[in-house]
Amino acid sequence: MTAQWYVLIEEDTRMTRHIEGKELRLHRWTLTGTHRIEGDEARAAAVAEDAALNYVPQVLARHARPGDEPARHAFLAPDGAWVVLVRQRHRECHIRVSTARLMHSREEREAPSKTLKEKFRSALEGPPPPGKPWAPPGRA
Repeated sequence: MTAQWYVLIEEDTRMTRHIEGKELRLHRWTLTGTHRIEGDEARAAAVAEDAALNYVPQVLARHARPGDEPARHAFLAPDGAWVVLVRQRHRECHIRVSTARLMHSREEREAPSKTLKEKFRSALEGPPPPGKPWAPPGRA
């Protein structure tokens, strides 16, 4: 397989929930962009830096006015990923920009649909037993 480099952009999506009088801020990283890069790892790193310095998260872009430019603090981690804090008025958002090489890809494959007889049989007998969970090679 040839080396296909990508720039991955993740946004920290925060949900605030109120439970029993307490405010909980739940954070979750969501992959919002996968951009294929023509070139090698150095080109992908340059594009990732550009994305870290210019990408505007959806939370801020929805409320931005023309000409708005948010405050930005970009940090380069030792592994080459960028962690960026972006602020605009009273909103704050975090993004993570990293490079990755595509190592494996497989298309979705659906099982053939059941016949009417198989549907009735599974309704009477219940679902089949689940398959064995994945385990590292060499372990039973």
